[in-house]
Amino acid sequence: MSKIIFTLLFSTLLFAKYDNCTFQNRDYTDICNKVVKDGVSYKYANKFLLSYFKTQKFDEVSYKYLQPKYIKTHKKNEKKANNTLVKYVPEMVEHLKKYAEVYDYTEQKFGVNREIIAAILIKETKLGKIKPTHDAFIVFNTLVVRTKPNSPREKWLLNMGKTNMASIITHCYKKGVTPEECNLPSSYAGAVGIPQFMPNSFVYAQGYKTEIADLTKMEDAIVSAGKFLHKKADFTEMIEWSKMPDIVDIESKWYDYEFENDNASLVYQKSKKSNKTYDCFTCNKDELQYLRAYAKKIMRYNNSSNYAIGVIRLAYDAHLGLK
Repeated sequence: MSKIIFTLLFSTLLFAKYDNCTFQNRDYTDICNKVVKDGVSYKYANKFLLSYFKTQKFDEVSYKYLQPKYIKTHKKNEKKANNTLVKYVPEMVEHLKKYAEVYDYTEQKFGVNREIIAAILIKETKLGKIKPTHDAFIVFNTLVVRTKPNSPREKWLLNMGKTNMASIITHCYKKGVTPEECNLPSSYAGAVGIPQFMPNSFVYAQGYKTEIADLTKMEDAIVSAGKFLHKKADFTEMIEWSKMPDIVDIESKWYDYEFENDNASLVYQKSKKSNKTYDCFTCNKDELQYLRAYAKKIMRYNNSSNYAIGVIRLAYDAHLGLK
C-alpha cells in the first residue's frame, strides 16, 4: 500500500505545474522566492524543495555539532590542530614547489601570499587529504527545519541555513544538474571542497585556466582561496614577513592570554553585530599592529582567533622552509 502511495505521489510531482513559491514551510517559501529572483525556474525550485532525497533526509551528526555547547570544544580542537599541523610544514613546502606556477598566477592576480593560501588549505583539509562525509544541502536543510528562532544566535543560524540552501539550488540549476544529482560532499558544517567554501561563498570560486571552478581540484582551490581573501577580506598587498614579530613567541603568548581571559580575542575589542566586548590581545600594542591587520583578513575566512594565528604560524614556517 505504501509503495502505491509513494508511486502516486512521485507521479503527481513529476507532472505538476509549478508557477509559484507556496509552501507550508514558510522558510521554504523564502528560499524559493530568493532563487527564483536569482534566475532559477519555479519548476526547478519546487522540485528541489519537494524532493524526498533532499528535504526529508536529516543529518543528526551535523545538527549536534552546530549546537552552542560544542563551541568551546571547537576552540580547544582548533588550538590542538595548530600544534599538530606544524609537523606538516615540510609537506607544505613541497606542495608550494609542486604548484609554483598556480601560486605565481594567484599572487600576481590577487596579491595574496602563497604561504597563507597553502596554510589555509592544510588547516581546512590537509591539502585535500581529508575527505568530506556529509551532504551540504542536507546539513543546511536539517538546520532550517529544526531551528526555532528564539534567540539572536538561532535567528542567525536559521538565516545562514536558508541562504546556503538557496546558494546550492542556484548553483546546481546553473550547472544543469537535477535536484537528486545535486550532491555536494561537505564537512558537518556544510563546507565544500579543498578550501572548504560555504555555498554562500561559491561566488568567489574561480578556476585556473578553466571557465568553471571545481573546488575538489587543487589548482582551482588555490585560485579560489586567493580570490576569496582578495575580494572579501581586502587582501591586496602581500605580507612582508620581515615586518612580522616573532610568530612562535606571539602564538605561545596568545594561548596563555586566551587561557587567562574568558572573552579573549586576537584582534577585536568589540563585536559589530552584538556589541559584545572582548579582551583584545593585539590592541594598543604598536609592535603587533602589522600582525593584527593581516589576522583580521584571515578571520574573514574563518572568524576564529586560533584559526588566524595558526594560519600565520604555518605560513611563516613555510616561508622559512622555502628560503
